[in-house]
Amino acid sequence: MCCQNKCLKTMAELMEHPCDCSSNLDTDHLPLPADPPLQPPSSFPARRSCYPLRPFQHAALLWAPLGLPRATLRLLVGFQFAFVLYFSLGGFKGLVSVLVHSTEPEFDYSRPHDVYTNLSQLGVPPPPPRNSGIGISATGQPLRDCPMPSPLLVGPVAVHLSSPLSLEEIRLRNPLVLPGGRYRPPDCEPRHHTAIVVPYRNRQTHLRALLYHLHPFLQRQQIHYSIYIVQQWGNSTFNRAKLLNVGVREALRDEDWSCIFLHDVDLLPENDHNTYTCHKQFPMHLSVAMDKFRYRLPYPQYFGGVSAVTPDQYMKMNGFPNQYWGWGGEDDDIAARVRLSGMKIVRPPVAIGHYKMIKHKGDKGNEQNPRRFDLLKRTRLSWRSDGLNSLTYELLSKELEPLYTNLTVNIGEDLRTPQGKSFLPVKATFPLQRGTGRISDAGEQERRPAMTNNTVAKQISRKTEAAASKLTNQTSQGKVGVLK
Repeated sequence: MCCQNKCLKTMAELMEHPCDCSSNLDTDHLPLPADPPLQPPSSFPARRSCYPLRPFQHAALLWAPLGLPRATLRLLVGFQFAFVLYFSLGGFKGLVSVLVHSTEPEFDYSRPHDVYTNLSQLGVPPPPPRNSGIGISATGQPLRDCPMPSPLLVGPVAVHLSSPLSLEEIRLRNPLVLPGGRYRPPDCEPRHHTAIVVPYRNRQTHLRALLYHLHPFLQRQQIHYSIYIVQQWGNSTFNRAKLLNVGVREALRDEDWSCIFLHDVDLLPENDHNTYTCHKQFPMHLSVAMDKFRYRLPYPQYFGGVSAVTPDQYMKMNGFPNQYWGWGGEDDDIAARVRLSGMKIVRPPVAIGHYKMIKHKGDKGNEQNPRRFDLLKRTRLSWRSDGLNSLTYELLSKELEPLYTNLTVNIGEDLRTPQGKSFLPVKATFPLQRGTGRISDAGEQERRPAMTNNTVAKQISRKTEAAASKLTNQTSQGKVGVLK
């Protein structure tokens, strides 16, 4: 509606017909209906056109009938505007994202790349295994350091969860992967050396999906890596954390890895900018945005799924607990160890740490742990005595498969289980089967005799064994300190 030759005089008329004549009329002092009508000054005659009221003027008209002072009226209108803005932006986080410029990267996950993209650019097959710290190219010249970040990264990648290829088909698609699941960039010297440890039992379909997806994913990152599948032998209750302890120790016997990844077999990364490298100071949690949790972190101290530690960080927190038989609790225990050892958990941006979980039913032998809450209550008292320095297991076999190193281990049984049998633990018993040498020496194993237990034992990482001995001695003396 437009006021042709006059302005509406009273508050009631303005509320009924919200228009604003461009006169010297002050809406802050509009009279109530009982007041006499205001005449515009003669020096500012009313115009024939009028304009709609602004939003804040509408709000002022709603509060005006209360007869409040001008300052109070403005304060109420301001609160009303802030209230609407707060909820329209999705709460506090949305408001902060508008007021503060976010440095978090953005990716379009609706248009992912194939996980094998750019794999043809990796160069020629790798030269024979190198023993020196500096790689030598085919021309005899030292290799340049691999660029960081890798130019082969593509961002979001497609995840195929159904009908994975056979292991032989996966091997043919990854010709640069050496026996034992080891890879080293052929045309540059890697800056990072990562061992991926996967606790495992009876998940063949998940294992094939992981190997199909993870090998090209890691090769594009141009890192030196190897995948260790730690398989629990027997039908006793599954113990994820103890298998991780075994995998870390056995991996460090092979090589002085600078980073250890703890990886569930049913999680597949969706963004290759999520590099499989460690933070120099603190343990990392990488699966911060899983589709299972609608790509949100379920709670601040969550440490499950995929995480990473350096060997020094691992020893500082005395490894992982050995007493969690069954599903649940060990992740929270590990997170508590991080805090108790004077460290903190660091994470990549949520936009990068995307993972898909392979859906599956509950595993037989991995039922929910009824003692997990009681164990968590004692973590503050037990973390120095339960972990790396109390680890016992029997290594039944170590096999260099084409796409991974398979470790079959007997970690005993839960002695609190009524049907459990007594288990006499054997510390670090070594296999007499094939594949007992270093992974990089796979080509030499046919030319040398089988190694005895004593010979293999000499290959134990000095750093790991020294730390374990120190922790054991300190525990026995009742003066356990945090390793530096």
